[in-house]
Order: sequence, then structure tokens, then C-alpha cells
Amino acid sequence: MPAQNQPARAANPVICGFHPDPSICRVGDDYYLACSSFEYFPGVPLFHSRDLVHWRQIGNVLDRPEQLRLPASMPSSGGIYAPTLRHHDGRFWLIVTNAREGGGNVIVTATDPAGPWSDPIPAPGVPGIDPDLAWDEDGTCWCTVAGVSQVRIDPSTGETYGTPRGLWSGGPGAKAPEAPHLYRIGDHWYLLIAEGGTERGHGVSIARGRTPQGPFEPCPANPILTHRGTGHPVQNTGHADLVQAPDGSWWMVFLGVRPRGGTPGWHVLGRETFLAPVTWEDGWPVVGEVTLDLSAPPWPLSCAPVEERYDDFELGELGPTWISVRDRPAELCTTKERPGWLSLHARGGSLDDPDVVFAGRRQQDLTCRARTLVDPSEGRGGLAVRLDERHHYAIEACGTDVRVIARVGSLRTVVAERSLPAGPLVLTITITDPAPPHGPCTGPDVVSLGIERPDGTCTELAALDGRYLSTEVAGGFTGRVIGMYATAGTVHFDWFDYEPLEG
Repeated sequence: MPAQNQPARAANPVICGFHPDPSICRVGDDYYLACSSFEYFPGVPLFHSRDLVHWRQIGNVLDRPEQLRLPASMPSSGGIYAPTLRHHDGRFWLIVTNAREGGGNVIVTATDPAGPWSDPIPAPGVPGIDPDLAWDEDGTCWCTVAGVSQVRIDPSTGETYGTPRGLWSGGPGAKAPEAPHLYRIGDHWYLLIAEGGTERGHGVSIARGRTPQGPFEPCPANPILTHRGTGHPVQNTGHADLVQAPDGSWWMVFLGVRPRGGTPGWHVLGRETFLAPVTWEDGWPVVGEVTLDLSAPPWPLSCAPVEERYDDFELGELGPTWISVRDRPAELCTTKERPGWLSLHARGGSLDDPDVVFAGRRQQDLTCRARTLVDPSEGRGGLAVRLDERHHYAIEACGTDVRVIARVGSLRTVVAERSLPAGPLVLTITITDPAPPHGPCTGPDVVSLGIERPDGTCTELAALDGRYLSTEVAGGFTGRVIGMYATAGTVHFDWFDYEPLEG
């Protein structure tokens, strides 16, 4: 049984913004973590850490069109669900669900987690979503999926043997048993699952058995992690994975959200990755305190390193933090056409279209500012905060005209318009706390869209309620992404800057 460790604290979230469904593995002193990416390309962001707290994105697992095809017919919050990342026999293995028509579960491998990763190996005999891989002592590999059921698999070919059989599905009548992970720890096999749905009722439960096939005995203290029915500032806690540190201590990574504003509370960054210490009592894991403190040293205000918040597009390609909607054809999104600029060639006619040409980064801070210098002389485009096709705010330039557009559900409105002298201009989006007084209907934040003049002064064209770009309003599984887009002709962007603001 693992050694006891003293309770410890971790500043959270350890990976801010839309980074849900974390799966983690350790190789020596190095930790690697993968997350879901849904309708965005490239897919499955991959992070590295030496201390479980400071994480840096080193790549994306599915970063080639032949690895990941997300058609325009696929709705937002479809796509890539719930990877499991493991290291076995000298290789990294990742199994994940492509939740689109004709998709299913696939396996990719790599010797270097920064890539390249292999082309996907289909696993048609693996049903459902949230697949997990675990190897027993004789090398047999077991794939466990949401439900919770299990089937034997050859991960090198994707071939399964036999039919999936049920294992243990959490508490009686529990909603949505999912996110299973199977571990050999001491004399037992432990089956960790999420249950209660990924909303406010989310939680983590565990059971153990003598073999990877069970039977499984539930922990008497289940759920071992949940914030349902509490006033904790971190809610929707679930979809967890366990890892042991080199010193013998144990830790849990899991998703959670930070709802703000009045009732019912709105979360806008999506589901983020959190960390908590784990101790063991009577052979069962006990999850420690989930702290929420980004300001305590040595952790910075923003999860994103300074060098990753500004991009002057001088490199030949976009870095791993940049994501696009469903695909990113090189001929439509390039830094090679005009040196030092990002050039976007329009395809979809507006942000409402599933094939819009868009390049953005996840919003990682509750208050922040994004700016870009745009040349709209050859087309129409701008800067947007996107949740999905039906929920986004944008400031858009075309020639000498600038306008603010709000899309909320079935309503699309031009909120403000302004004519300006011809030439490049700086577009800004600033996200701040709402002004007092606060009441039960106060939104989580205010999204201000405007322009910045050459002398550095800013002109706000519109200030919009942020609740309408939240999961509680829009639904789905993603968070806000801030980025540049083109909806007609060609639009060039000289630089992009993102900075956190003091809340």
C-alpha cells in the first residue's frame, strides 16, 4: 500500500481555461497530461510538468488533418472526448473518442509525447465514450468505457476479444457513470469513475477488486470527491485521474468550474484542470482540500507563460496553443503569405457558420484583455470571443467601417458601428468584473469591445453582459476562446496580445 503522506496544498486551477477531462501519467520525474478538445483543431492538448503545478503545453496529439477530421456537419461540443494517456512498455499510448458520425474510439502512440504521434488505429469493438487502457501483469490490456463496461483489447491493432461486460457503475441510480480509469495499486485493482453528470452534481467514486475484471467492492465513503450542494467556489468537480509522485505521495487531477455572478452562477472559461492531494486510509484514497488561490507564490496570476501571451507571427507556423474551429487548412490560415503577419482567407460568411476561418486561444483568466492589429483593406474580419456558432461577441472591421456584433441563440444584432480613417487598426476585447451593486441577476463579467488609437487611448464601442457566453446559457462542454477571424476576402493580423488583469 502507498506510504502515508502529509496533507499538502496546491494553488488551483493548475491548467486554467477550457482544459477538461484531464488524464495524467508519470515517467520518471516527468508528468504528462492530456485534455479533451471537442470541435477544435488541433486536438488533445498535451502538457508537461515536473511538479504537478506548473504546466507547459508541448504540443497537440492530433495535429495533422489525416489524424483528425471534424466535418462542418458536426455540432459544437462534438468531436474529441475524454482521452486516456498512459505509458507502457516504452511507449506513450492515448485512446480517445471522436464523437462524430463515423468516428468512434481510436488509439495513437508516440515515443516522444511532444510528437509526432502515430496515425489513429480504429478500435471499432470499443463501444461508447471515455475509453481507458490498463495492462495487467501478464501484458493483457483491458479497455474500460463509460457505462461502465470492459473488453480485452490489443492496443497495437485495435482488435477486441469477446463482448464488453459490465463491471460497476457507481451508486444506485447514479446519473452518467463515466470517465473510468483502472489501476493496480498494492494488492488491489481500483476502478475510479465519475458520476452525477458533468454539471453541479458531478462527483468521483471508486471501487476495488482482486482482478481487473472484478468483482468490485465500492468504497464506503463514496463519493470520494464532490462539491455538490456546497458553497465551494469550485463546482462540477469530477472526471478524475490518479498519479503517484516519485516521493510516494499520491495526487488527483480532475475537472471543475469557477461559477460567478448571481444565481444560478455562470461559468465562462469552461471546465478547467484542478489538483488535490490524496492520502490512503484502510486501503481507500481520501482526497484532500481543493484550494483556489492563483495569487499565492510561487504561482503566477495567469497560467499562461508571458512568452505565450504575445505572438508577432514571425514564426513559420502557429504555436500549439492556437486552435481553430474544426480544421485549419494551410491555404486559409498562414503566416507565410505576408511575413510577420497572420493571413486569414475567408470561407464561411460569418462566425455563425461552422466553417468560419478562425484562430484563437482559450480564455484562461476571469478578467483579461486581448488586442490585435488588423489590416482589413482586403476583406472583412476581426476579433471575437467565441463559445459556439450561436453564442459569440465580435468586433469586426471592413475597409473603414467597424462594428460590434452579438450573437445570442437565435438573435444576431449589430450593437454598434463606427467609421474610421483607412489603414490598420487595433481591435480590443476587455473582460472585467461587473460594476456594483451586485444582485441575483448579476452576470459573471462584462465583455467590452472597442478600438485603440495610435496614441494609446481606447474607445469602447459596446459593453455586453458576459452571462450569454456561458455554459449555463449556451449548454455544451466547451469554454470561451478569443481569437481572430475572416468572413470575406483576406484579412491580415500583425500581432495578437493577451494579458490577464487584476480582478
